[in-house]
Amino acid sequence: MYRSVLMVRNVALCCVLSVLALTGCGREVRGTPGGDGVRDPYFPKAGNGGYDVSHYDLTLAYDPDRRHLTGTAVITARAVKNLSAFNLDLKGLEVRDVTVEGRKASFSRAGQELTVRPREDLMRGETFEVTVRYAGRPQTVVDPDGEKEGWLPTDDGAVALGQPVGSMAWFPGNNHPSDKAAYDISITVPEGFQAVSNGELKSETTSGGRRTFHWHMAEPMASYLATVAVGRFEITRSTMKNGLPVYIAVDPTQAEASRAVLARIPEITQWAERKFGPYPFSSTGAIVDPARDGFYALETQTRPVYPGAPNLDTVVHEIAHQWYGNSVSPKSWQDMWLNEAFATYAEWLWAEEHGGSSAQQIFDELYRDEHYPDEDHNKAVWEFPPGRPSSAAHISDPPVYDRGAMVLHKIRQTVGDDAFHDIVRGWAAAHRHGNASTDDFIAYVERKAPDKDFDGIWKDWLYGDGKPARP
Repeated sequence: MYRSVLMVRNVALCCVLSVLALTGCGREVRGTPGGDGVRDPYFPKAGNGGYDVSHYDLTLAYDPDRRHLTGTAVITARAVKNLSAFNLDLKGLEVRDVTVEGRKASFSRAGQELTVRPREDLMRGETFEVTVRYAGRPQTVVDPDGEKEGWLPTDDGAVALGQPVGSMAWFPGNNHPSDKAAYDISITVPEGFQAVSNGELKSETTSGGRRTFHWHMAEPMASYLATVAVGRFEITRSTMKNGLPVYIAVDPTQAEASRAVLARIPEITQWAERKFGPYPFSSTGAIVDPARDGFYALETQTRPVYPGAPNLDTVVHEIAHQWYGNSVSPKSWQDMWLNEAFATYAEWLWAEEHGGSSAQQIFDELYRDEHYPDEDHNKAVWEFPPGRPSSAAHISDPPVYDRGAMVLHKIRQTVGDDAFHDIVRGWAAAHRHGNASTDDFIAYVERKAPDKDFDGIWKDWLYGDGKPARP
C-alpha cells in the first residue's frame, strides 16, 4: 500500500516537472528554424525569416595592402516566432565562432547562408544578441545585371556598396530592405588612412600606428544602404544653417573636379526640404572614391557614394533618395521604382525651377523617344512596366527610373500642382523611417484624391506593357 502510493506520487511529480520544463524552466519551447530567405520576388534568398534586427554593432579592421578584413558583428534582434535555428546572410569570409546570448552556438555554411543553432531555443518575443567573429578577403559580388558591388578595391583602399545584396560580402545580417536597424560601425585602419561610414563620426582615436573611426547611424537603415570607404581622403566638415552636420570625403584625384558641385549640397538639401518635408536624418554629406573596376553612384544613407566627380543632376538624385528609398524603403525589390521614380522626378523638379526644361517637356521628350541621344536608350524606356520589372537583372533599367517618373507626372497632371505637392510630402511623412509597397502607394494616392480616377495610370503606365496610348 505504501509502495503504491509512493509510486503514484513519483509519477505525479514527474508530470509536474515536465509541465514546468515546457513552460519555461527548461526553455524547451519547441522552436522551428527561421527561413533562409524572405521570398523576395527577385531575390528569394535575400534576408531571413523568424527574427527582426534592431541594431548592428560592427567592429572592423582592414589592411589595405593585404586586402584583409577582420570583423566582429554583434547583432541585437527579436524573435518573431519560436526559433530552434536562424540564418544570417554572409558571402565568403571565414567564420571563426558564433555566440548567442554569450554562449557558444553551433553553425554551418551553405552558399550565402550562415545557419546558427543556439544551445537553447529562442522564444517568440525574446530579444537576443548574436555575435559573429569572422575574417578574410571580402568578395566583390556581381549582380544579375553584371554590375559589381560588395567590397570593391580602390587604388588606396576599398569601398563597400550593397545594392541590392552586396552588404553580405562584408558583414553578416538580415540582408533585405524590409528589416531596417540602427548601426554602430567602428573601423580600424593603418595610420594615414581614413575610414568613412554612415551617420555621425562619434570618435577618432590612434593607437599603435592604427586609427579607429566610430560611426553611429541612429535612424533605421536598410542593409544595402550601409557603406564603408577606406582610403586617403580630403575631408571637409561644415554645418548647414539649420545646424545639420555635413561631412564630405573625396579622393584627392577627384577633389578639384568635385569641389563646385559638392559645395551645393546644403543648397540642394534645403531645396529638397521645401519639396519633400523635413530632412529625415541627423547628418548629410558625400563620398567620392573611384573603384578599380568602376561602379555606380549609390544613395548610401546620409553619405551618398560617387565613383568620380558627380554632376549636379546626380547629386540632386542621390539627395532625394534620402527621403525616397532611405527613409521610405521598399518592402521588396519589386518596389524599386518607388525609389528611383521619386529621385528621377526630383531631377525634373530641380530642372524646371532652375532654368532647365519643365517636367512636362521632359515627359514629352521621353514619350516621343527623343530625350536621350542614344536611340536604344529611348526605346528601352518601354521595355517593361516599372511596377513589374522583367527579372532581377532589370530592376535598375530605364523603365524603373524614367517611366516610373512618368507615372508620377501623370499623377501630377491628374490632381494638379498643389495636391501633388501634398501627396509627395505626405507620402514621405506617412512612411518615415519605414517600408512601403506599391500597393501602399496606390492606396495612399487614391485616399488623398478620392474624387480622381487613377485606374488608367495604374493599368497603362505603372503595369501596362509597351508605350501607353496618349490622350
